[in-house]
Amino acid sequence: MTLALSDLNRMSNAAFVVAIGETFEHASWVAETAATNRPFATVSALHEALMGAVRAAPRPQQLAFLNGHPDLAGKAARAGAVTLDSRDEQASVGLDTLSDEEFDRFHRLNDAYKGKFGFPFMICVRRHTRDSILARFESRLANDAASEFAAALQEVFYITRLRIAAKVTGEGMPLVTGRLSTHVLDTHAGRPAAGVAVELFELAGERAHRIARTVTNADGRTDSPLIGGRPLPIGRYELRFAIGDHFRSRGIDSGDPPFLDIVPLRFSIAEPEGHYHVPLLCTPWSYSTYRGS
Repeated sequence: MTLALSDLNRMSNAAFVVAIGETFEHASWVAETAATNRPFATVSALHEALMGAVRAAPRPQQLAFLNGHPDLAGKAARAGAVTLDSRDEQASVGLDTLSDEEFDRFHRLNDAYKGKFGFPFMICVRRHTRDSILARFESRLANDAASEFAAALQEVFYITRLRIAAKVTGEGMPLVTGRLSTHVLDTHAGRPAAGVAVELFELAGERAHRIARTVTNADGRTDSPLIGGRPLPIGRYELRFAIGDHFRSRGIDSGDPPFLDIVPLRFSIAEPEGHYHVPLLCTPWSYSTYRGS
């Protein structure tokens, strides 16, 4: 259920805390602190006030707050003993369906991280692929304590910004979504390529997991973004375009089998709230791409 910002501004402090409190994991004091700053003109201002309460808290209180979060893919998450938000977030990247070997890897990383820093590893999983999460987990283990504490609070910012955007509606919504789009231009004919089958894969190691399948419209574009309405998960991807079928349908002879049949484009996403436009410009014998807008 979503809440209107105007309604939150009118609530009693106690009702405000009940409505917003669990956005910050097991830390109702965050909402209690922010409640005194109402009214908020925008949803972004609401989130900034909540994060401001966390950043202004004494270091022991901040540390206790971080320790109120579950381990990533840890035993509590596997047993379902976490908040609904945490459960859904971890499930969104498949951390609830890890193999025993994968679970053991996360368990070792969790133990190493908490042993060094004294709190659980924090990351906004909705902004990452599983491979990206593991890469960040391992790289951040090399950080010093001060840098990692700051990184953990920044991840809390990303996590709770998404939660607030999903829970509260009103003016000045925070930017929490990105967009991945494509189009195909038949440069041999000098016009958009309609009816081209397009598949999008997320790359994980040597594996490719298909996450979208569509066909270009009369404008050579897809009717909706390949990924949209959510953050673009940081990671590696591949687009595959069935160009051979397109040129065969035009009666173009480029060999049997055709010189270009399925054209793959591999690229990476590093900005979850950005717009990545990855077009294909092609003839029966050549192709190119670029990052567009």
